[in-house]
Amino acid sequence: MNTSFRTSAPTAALALAGALVLAPTPAAAQEGRTGPVQEAQRLDREGDFARAREIYQSVLDTVTDPRARANVHRRLAMSYGFEGDCANTIRYEEMVIGYWRTREAAEPQNAFYQQGEMANEAARVCIDSDQLDEAERMYRRGSDLGNLEPEPRTHPKSLWDYRLAHALGRLAAKRGDAEEARRQIAAARAALDSDPAMAEPQERYFPYLVGYAALYTDDLATAEAELTRAVSMNENDPFMNTLLAMTYEKQGRVDEANALYRKAYDMVRAHNPAAAFTRRFVRQKLGM
Repeated sequence: MNTSFRTSAPTAALALAGALVLAPTPAAAQEGRTGPVQEAQRLDREGDFARAREIYQSVLDTVTDPRARANVHRRLAMSYGFEGDCANTIRYEEMVIGYWRTREAAEPQNAFYQQGEMANEAARVCIDSDQLDEAERMYRRGSDLGNLEPEPRTHPKSLWDYRLAHALGRLAAKRGDAEEARRQIAAARAALDSDPAMAEPQERYFPYLVGYAALYTDDLATAEAELTRAVSMNENDPFMNTLLAMTYEKQGRVDEANALYRKAYDMVRAHNPAAAFTRRFVRQKLGM
């Protein structure tokens, strides 16, 4: 699920952090040339984690700017996410949370929002690697941290309510608790309906929740319908395409499933939990 509410200070802050580490010189950063961290991210996508982490460490050995270091720690967290390593993902996301804690006085809205974001990002890796208790702990922590944002808030409580219900619904489904999944889906729907401004950019992630819950509770007709809808609303999301492929596979449509798995794999360009799960899962599924 998209973790942003609107384009605002958080996006600009992370862009600044990235610019400080993605290229070897300021001029190269301005020109958009590939830098060491971008190369490490590529290696993560290809599954060459040892070489990727050597690069991250070499950057950390030379970069002193705290925000830039936090950005590298976030990339390291996601490097472990590509391996499905929940514990080390949390370890490095906690370092990023620690950085944003130092920014609470200077930029309180952004700082608390980012702390919630990083906790949720770790939780997403954990749920995708079936570490469900840790995922729930981090999702709840993310909601708590995000809701510490002082007024005037740039990310409303309704957003965090929606995101937590979305997460708890997926967790319930993975635990095989269809009734609890339905209850959390209803809570997510209520959060969207309570705040049209929040709901406008978030609505497109609701079919993904319904389809995900249906997939993991073996309601395959609903899963196919809702995940098809989710893919149509998020065409370039490899994770949602992977979920639809999983549905096809469960229905016995093996050729269609394998074609969609390959499409999802090739679709990966990002360095985030959706990309991490897709690359890891499809490699294992297809023996790549």
